[in-house]
Amino acid sequence: MKKFLMAVLMMVVLGAGTLAYAAYDIKTMTPQVKAALEGRKERFSSLKQLKAQGIAGENNRGYVEALGGSAADKALVNAENADRRAIYQTIVEQNELGSGTLATVEAVFAGVQRDKADAGEKIQSVAGQWMSK
Repeated sequence: MKKFLMAVLMMVVLGAGTLAYAAYDIKTMTPQVKAALEGRKERFSSLKQLKAQGIAGENNRGYVEALGGSAADKALVNAENADRRAIYQTIVEQNELGSGTLATVEAVFAGVQRDKADAGEKIQSVAGQWMSK
């Protein structure tokens, strides 16, 4: 399990482009994964703005959470989360990690996203408390 966590952590830290080089990787770049990665790339700057404004933050489950904002803001957050879940699920399935490991993958990604958050952005601690980084 420790090896798995480190491999997932390395994938996140090094970026999606290096998934093929990690021990647990995306073995087949499916159309769904390609679309998810492209969607994340396309909405990156808009999502970054929402985080800077405190409208969205990184929760403790590996997803973005809307903390206010408009319906369009919430739709952006929902699209991001759908793409993240597709990527997380693909890692679990293609590496035959078992259904119980999705939460572990999400938790590892949550920690990395908290660490990568810019100063002032909202993050949720493991215990569930929201704070500004």
